Amino acid sequence: MEKKWVNTDQAPQPVGPYAQAVKAGGCLYVSGQIPLDPSSGQILTGSFAEQVKMTLDNLAAVLEAGGASLDSVVKVTVYLTDMSYFNEFNTIYTSYFERSRPARSCVAVSRLPKDVPLEIDAVALCEGS
Repeated sequence: MEKKWVNTDQAPQPVGPYAQAVKAGGCLYVSGQIPLDPSSGQILTGSFAEQVKMTLDNLAAVLEAGGASLDSVVKVTVYLTDMSYFNEFNTIYTSYFERSRPARSCVAVSRLPKDVPLEIDAVALCEGS
């Protein structure tokens, strides 16, 4: 099976030795996205809601670069450092996934890269893998 690395300047560059996403077998596997501003490379220091939106915007940008979209996502994993944000997260998440309801896991973690409050990865169906 052939695999293709996906990279876009519309989302933050990886903070480690990995690809933003990999296409393989008709799917796009998107690495965890965090609230990093793609233009500055800096962590967004706004409210939790603003950080969620930035993270989901980054996810959408990588999906688009890989020939997919939020509507083609089949699985999402959400990592939160504080589950007290769960309801606020869900409200924002729902606005991004209005037409689709992918399978999802949400787990509490003690710490994430760059001490951000959340990270989101996804698997989507895509064209031209």
